[in-house]
Amino acid sequence: MQSSDVRKSFLDFFAEKQHTIVPSSSLLPDSPNLLFTNAGMNQFVPIFLSQAPCPYRPPRAADTQKCIRAGGKHNDLDDVGHDTYHHTFFEMLGNWSFGDYFKQEAITWAWELLVDRWNFPPHRLFATVYRPAQTEPASFDEEAYAIWQDVFRSAGLDPQVHILFGSKKDNFWMMGDTGPCGPCSEIHVNLLPDREYRPDTGRSLVNSGSPQCIEIWNLVFIQFNATADGSFVPLPSRHVDTGMGFERVCSIIQGTKGFTQFDNLHISNYATDVFREILLAIAERAISSHSQNQSVLQSIASTECILDFERILPQPLTVAFRVIADHLRTLAFAIADGIWPSNEGRGYVLRRILRRAVKFGRVELGIQGPFLFEIVPALVKKFAPTFPELADQESTIVSVIKAEEESFGKTVERGLSLFREERQRLQSAQIQQLSGEFIFRLYDTYGFPYDLTELLAREAHLTMDREGFDRAMEEQRQRSLAAHKRVVIEVNQDGDSAIVTRFIGYEAGEGKGTVLEVNPQPPFVILSETPCYAEMGGQVGDQGTLYFETETYSILDTQKGKGGAVIHLLDRAFTGPKGAEVFVRIDLKRRHRIAAHHTATHLLHWALRMVLGNRVAQRGSYVGPDRLRFDFSHGKGMTPEELSAVERLVTEKIAADDPVQTRIQSYREVKMDPTIMQFFGEKYGDIVRVVDIGGYSKELCGGTHLASTGEAGFFKIVSESAIAAGIRRIEAVCGAGVTDYAAEEWERLREELSVLARKYQVPLPIDWPEKPGEGSDPSEAWERLEKARGCLLTFREKGRELVRRESKALEEALRKEAVEIYADYHQRARVLPSGVPVVVANLSGSQHASPGLLQAVADAFKQRGWKGILVLGYRDTQKASILVSVSKDYTGQYSAGTIVQKLVPLIGGRGGGRSDLAQGGGGRVEGLEDALSCVWEFLK
Repeated sequence: MQSSDVRKSFLDFFAEKQHTIVPSSSLLPDSPNLLFTNAGMNQFVPIFLSQAPCPYRPPRAADTQKCIRAGGKHNDLDDVGHDTYHHTFFEMLGNWSFGDYFKQEAITWAWELLVDRWNFPPHRLFATVYRPAQTEPASFDEEAYAIWQDVFRSAGLDPQVHILFGSKKDNFWMMGDTGPCGPCSEIHVNLLPDREYRPDTGRSLVNSGSPQCIEIWNLVFIQFNATADGSFVPLPSRHVDTGMGFERVCSIIQGTKGFTQFDNLHISNYATDVFREILLAIAERAISSHSQNQSVLQSIASTECILDFERILPQPLTVAFRVIADHLRTLAFAIADGIWPSNEGRGYVLRRILRRAVKFGRVELGIQGPFLFEIVPALVKKFAPTFPELADQESTIVSVIKAEEESFGKTVERGLSLFREERQRLQSAQIQQLSGEFIFRLYDTYGFPYDLTELLAREAHLTMDREGFDRAMEEQRQRSLAAHKRVVIEVNQDGDSAIVTRFIGYEAGEGKGTVLEVNPQPPFVILSETPCYAEMGGQVGDQGTLYFETETYSILDTQKGKGGAVIHLLDRAFTGPKGAEVFVRIDLKRRHRIAAHHTATHLLHWALRMVLGNRVAQRGSYVGPDRLRFDFSHGKGMTPEELSAVERLVTEKIAADDPVQTRIQSYREVKMDPTIMQFFGEKYGDIVRVVDIGGYSKELCGGTHLASTGEAGFFKIVSESAIAAGIRRIEAVCGAGVTDYAAEEWERLREELSVLARKYQVPLPIDWPEKPGEGSDPSEAWERLEKARGCLLTFREKGRELVRRESKALEEALRKEAVEIYADYHQRARVLPSGVPVVVANLSGSQHASPGLLQAVADAFKQRGWKGILVLGYRDTQKASILVSVSKDYTGQYSAGTIVQKLVPLIGGRGGGRSDLAQGGGGRVEGLEDALSCVWEFLK
């Protein structure tokens, strides 16, 4: 059977058993504690926990689930490539019962599918059953054991041989330390050659780690609830959760040629049609790079031979093929689900995976330049029929991977070069360890990942000074903290004395509070309750005024402290005691502007998803009184049409004056509502706050908002840019922020206009608009800004035309003088003993003396067929310049760049260039004559 037949057969079988066939859930998990969806049961957890009703009738389901196990608890990354069955991405086939059927059906249906439908040889199958050690939970799973006894006896097999017992480690599944759990039965298949196979030898290999006996299916019977006191209480409803390794099943069926051949086996997940098209594309790309392994690669570069690559290729190339094929699947499927490479969390895991694949392609296969993105179409063609999101997002997948490869390519080339130099130095000195200082320099200065250095070191048989690297990292961290200008305040709190401030600012703009903590330097107080919002989630903290008796203090900022404390940073030390009652009033005007920008941020997020698609995901934000900033995942720059569409949608919703409602909900309820946006890098408590704008924009958010969208007023996007690979940033303003932005931008444009007027020596334009004043209508302020921009563009173009005319006249004058200089100087050329003609000239006294004249003279010599060395100098009152030109006939003997580098120290500067043309300059103008007189000495 082909892999598509295996997948279809599995789903069809359970559809016949009245299971609802559900689509795979996203690789972006519902649980904030998971990096990626890593098991088939993830999407059904709320049903198992009775947090949501089962939507299927009857209550049973089956699917093939996309899974990634890289990073976190389940991390197979470092094993991938070095064996035939580990993956970072894999499919898990599974069937579930939610309080419906139980062990009898789960076991007998598993046997029916494997033996009756897929023709697995019964005598090669073994089952494990839970039998606890004395100190382990629950009791012997007699029910499952009895069912397996009947199954094996009906096949004419001895249950005593084919059923094994396992302890908690292998045969008891728990969701966590507490919660749903239960025993499980694993099904293993023995792959010993026919001449060696006997039931007793088959039995001895179960759970031994041997590649000749593979677990293919785990049947979990969820029937207990683990309590905090360590006891196991029967659940009111019992469930079934099974998981089958899709790639493993395919490798067994195809590797044994449909169970007809068990001698000379080659069982490998990679030697299946699951990977055929990807492997073939890798081979073709490696061959096109003129790899040093061309001949051996060509031997596998066909549909008939590619799946034999593990038999034919040397081990390093085999590992490289496995790594690239596996990692590309992970990247493509993750990006299609909106998870992109970045510098943190799951995004950083993807970046590591991509860089590991690139490293193997470059170092082992000799592939030059970006290549992973070129293999994506082969992958999409293979998997899109089952996972259509790959076809929908193909262009995005290609662009994101290509951008990441190009960025990393520069890092790799520099890092590999430095590593090779260091390796040679160590070998010469007979040193076997890379110093922590060198490893850190690669990491910090050149962006070369530690784990990639570690891999290169291992292959070069060098050890790593990890302690030295860690010391350097800590020193860098301390330097970074010392350079951080923002005041970060911490309050020491122990145990029950933890301070909690009650926030009343959603409902009130002022209120009383008791002083719980006072600090003189930096001056701050912590209150029992406050209307001031503490900086969090991108929204800046409130400012305001604190009143105590006859004293008045300005609140400069509000920050989150440890636990639930809110810190009020003051303009001076608080003179009152702990326990004093104070009155606080926030700056309501400032708060309203912040709320306007925060509400507009939600509208912007919604509009981006409407225009660019639901794959857009928030990657960061800033919400202040002056502007909003919104970072989001998107593979390319937005077009003017897309930006206009987004701006129009936000403007329409503001004009509609939709209500902005907030409600407090159980996070369990929120998780089951797909219309509510939640950010999976965040950790949420049991109770969350939902901001609902008009029913179309729903997000978990703790910030402050307007009562309705109409209060936001005029909205304008002011910029869109890239901040990282696959991450874009939009800055926008609304309401009074538009007026302030327009006034600031008007000032900047006015200054530029003045500079241009002085440069061109022309008067300012008379149609320049009046500056938007404070309190001006935002739409009128924006109109004035747009007029100022248009006026400046016109003025700038007139200036450019003036410069073009002057430049043309100057160019003609320079060219004329250059020809005259050529006619004079080439006749006076001196010839070196080597036979090379040399001209050295100081052009400081020429009519149009300038650095531009140096280049014009060099061009004149070149155009007239001059063959030799030309050294030209020029100086004014502030700077000296030197240009060296060497004709192609003599660049093998003399380099212009080398000559310049010898001369420029004499004028106190720097320079460089190519072997045929180089330039330099410096501020020591009096040294020019000395430099030119030294030319002959340098050329000997």
